[in-house]
Amino acid sequence: MKKLMLGNEAFARGLFEAGCKVVSSYPGTPSTEITEEAAKYDEIYAEWAPNEKVAMETALGASIAGVRSFCGMKHVGLNVAADPLYTAAYTGVNGGVVIAVADDQGMHSSQNEQDSRHHAIASKVLMLEPSDSGECKEFVKTAFELSEQYDVPAIVRMSTRVAHSQSIVELEDRIEPEMKEYVKNPQKYVMMPANAKGRHVFVEERTQKLIEYAEVSPLNRVEISDSAQFGVITNGAAYQYVKEALGDKASVLKLGIVNPMPVKLIQDFAAKYETVYIVEELDGIIEQHCRNIGMTNIKGKEVFGYIGELPQSVIAQKLLGETKEYTQLDDNIPVRPPVMCPGCPHRGLFYCLSKNKITVSGDIGCYTLGAAAPLFAVDTTICMGASISALHGFNKARGAESEHKTVAVIGDSTFMHSGMTGLVNIAYNDSNSTVIILDNSITGMTGHQQNPTTGKNLKGDPAAAVNLEELCKAIGIKRVRVVDPYHLAETEAAIKEELAADEASVIISRRPCALLKYVKHNPPVAVDTDKCIGCKMCMKLGCPAISMRDGKAVIDHTQCVGCGICQEQCKVGAIK
Repeated sequence: MKKLMLGNEAFARGLFEAGCKVVSSYPGTPSTEITEEAAKYDEIYAEWAPNEKVAMETALGASIAGVRSFCGMKHVGLNVAADPLYTAAYTGVNGGVVIAVADDQGMHSSQNEQDSRHHAIASKVLMLEPSDSGECKEFVKTAFELSEQYDVPAIVRMSTRVAHSQSIVELEDRIEPEMKEYVKNPQKYVMMPANAKGRHVFVEERTQKLIEYAEVSPLNRVEISDSAQFGVITNGAAYQYVKEALGDKASVLKLGIVNPMPVKLIQDFAAKYETVYIVEELDGIIEQHCRNIGMTNIKGKEVFGYIGELPQSVIAQKLLGETKEYTQLDDNIPVRPPVMCPGCPHRGLFYCLSKNKITVSGDIGCYTLGAAAPLFAVDTTICMGASISALHGFNKARGAESEHKTVAVIGDSTFMHSGMTGLVNIAYNDSNSTVIILDNSITGMTGHQQNPTTGKNLKGDPAAAVNLEELCKAIGIKRVRVVDPYHLAETEAAIKEELAADEASVIISRRPCALLKYVKHNPPVAVDTDKCIGCKMCMKLGCPAISMRDGKAVIDHTQCVGCGICQEQCKVGAIK
């Protein structure tokens, strides 16, 4: 049976067919749907973990127990999970371990462009990279086999384009491998120095065996064209762009194994052509490998650069001198910048911060949009959980000058991910800092996943819910209060009071995401144009439902959810 599937959906199908038993992940675009799809198979236990490190450690524990396991994350999530990954390269596996890391070339939904192949090289683990949905499924199955055969964690590198594009997938039955016996083996699994020294020898020997496998593996494919003008070595989504842009004008070596890479296979292919182009997105990993093995007839980053995606038009222009648009639309579609939704509970909170000219240490999530016009409320955004730690450092550096006019903002899911330790640091080191937890009762920006504060697990079943107020108090914060960000006066007063205090405090800004299905909205509000004086106070909120027409405010009733904060803004009572 054949089916059209997204790359992430096909990846999950590969987990199912390979007999994977345990899945633990943290949501992160563009990897999220892998775990959501895997959870639909009753044969797989699937969960959302509080963060990527916990997810990988869970998968490793299941592997040591003897079953095939998986954890998924986006590229920056692998930074969080790097600690267990690098040591797991030494311990190896029992049941196979597959790790999905989805890179985001072009930064469609990320704070940086990070090439995860560096992690595979540095940790000395296997990394495969599919180019379409069919390969996603097959590469996952092969990754489990290779993981067990070579005693190595196997990373499957995805990208936004492969994860979120569709192609044909051949569906097959699930093969349920027997649970492997767990045998106590401290020399393999207890990584104290004496044992780790021996395992490092194993890692280097394993790498040589994997290189030998890469020389003959069908995952690395040579496609010779009799009319080729030159050769191309490529991988991942770039392979699809190369084939469409160049056709039979180039012979192609497609690398499905991107760590470790073959030597002789590449040298033999390159020897056939005067010039070989390396077409790879982001860093020159393949190019550097080629130079390391003595190749001098290659061109790579001096042609294509290190930034963003390499679409067909770029490849055709660089290699053939053709100026050709591969996507042509008749209409000029206006740009739609990211914006907080109508009724977003974060809007009122950010308006209060912006109005009072408060410095804001920001974090990763929907609330990052508070940095955009017209609020311009966020001063910094580094990585998940950094807002609280950075606030502490900022205040320790500047002292009383900043303590009473600087806050950190962080979402409920991000607080559970990596914000708690920052708050512990504030309490432990007596930091006069104010932290605002934006509790919208869900993990918002990645698509409404549950988290440890929501009271539901991945499948929507009842689960233990972390009480944020009690947790903050247990950490050592004495001043903890809850506000409703739809009530601007209450919210503003709370911010001023907590900033004025001479001790650490937490404000929980609590209101469910406006897009949650169970949220009941008020009727939309409307503008009485006879009363409207065109002062544009309502426009300062940045609500996409509000605009100006003929000098008067206009509210789009199809977008408005009746949150009412614009009514609070209107001093002449024109919004009803």
